[in-house]
Amino acid sequence: MAEAKSVKPLPVEDLEHVLAHTRELWNEAKGASFFITGGTGFFGMWLLESFAHINDVLGLGMRATVITRDPERFAAKAPHLAQRKDLHFVAGDIRTFTFPAGEFRYVVHGATTSGAPVANLEMLETIIDGTRRVLDFASKHGTTKFLYISSGAVYGKQPDDLSHIPEDYHGAPDPLVPNSAYGEGKRVGELLSVLQSKQSGFEAKIARCFAFIGPHLPLDAHFAAGNFIRDAIAGGPIVVKGDGKSVRSYLYASDLAGWLWAILFQGRSGAAYNVGSEEVITVAGLAQLVASSLRCSVEFAGSPDGLLSTRYVPSAQQSQKSLLLSAEVGCNDALLKTADWLLKR
Repeated sequence: MAEAKSVKPLPVEDLEHVLAHTRELWNEAKGASFFITGGTGFFGMWLLESFAHINDVLGLGMRATVITRDPERFAAKAPHLAQRKDLHFVAGDIRTFTFPAGEFRYVVHGATTSGAPVANLEMLETIIDGTRRVLDFASKHGTTKFLYISSGAVYGKQPDDLSHIPEDYHGAPDPLVPNSAYGEGKRVGELLSVLQSKQSGFEAKIARCFAFIGPHLPLDAHFAAGNFIRDAIAGGPIVVKGDGKSVRSYLYASDLAGWLWAILFQGRSGAAYNVGSEEVITVAGLAQLVASSLRCSVEFAGSPDGLLSTRYVPSAQQSQKSLLLSAEVGCNDALLKTADWLLKR
């Protein structure tokens, strides 16, 4: 395994953005302990850095225990987080980890298997068994609020005539298609969270996450935005697989972190909230935007067999109306901020 490269902290202006939009929510968490899974990935880095910044600025005396497969590797990657006294990293498999002692008022469950959501039995088992384990932990450690980080994949294929998927859309992945493992696993995870919350008495909130841009976004995974930025930083060309007609939307990660904290603190128990931007863009348009911003060319690789254009765009109306959340950073600014962070790291 390659040695982890150290990353620099997130921009202070982004952390201040998260604080500005959640400041009043943190009073209830003064002196509280959090338990966070998935804390070392893209989402997790934003949650941990914003948690640490807010803890420092507001002087809340909070603590967070973070489970990770390899604490030493993470310490090499993010020493500015690993060395903090308010963050405690413990080694463990999400399916079998040893329960740390103490009361944890808040639990954020964001861990899942790494890599693309492909046809993988281990992926399905890890999502389901890991969620059961974390819920069992929450039920025995004084948890009052539980956030399950789910995915827009629970809706299955978005119909072409549905511009934005609302939370009450009852579509689902095809259970007979192997690559539905990720979406089906997340669906079961949501149900388990609601059932356990009713049995144990804590609040369970669901965040159905779509597509995002920001520092720490993987550049070599299945994320088109990350791949395009990687190609552009390398001098181009940006390579678009397919015809580029698929439609997406991208929320900047500082908005993402603020939305997740707001759902944890203020979301209604047993409710799901879409997390994502409503600002649509085609994959080709995204590639052209990255190319224009970073001054490189775009090449289209054509449409491989089986690669069809898709739409993956949420309706964020419920999040906007009930939690007063909004997408503050537009797609163009999000791309520029991400590229700037990557170029300077």
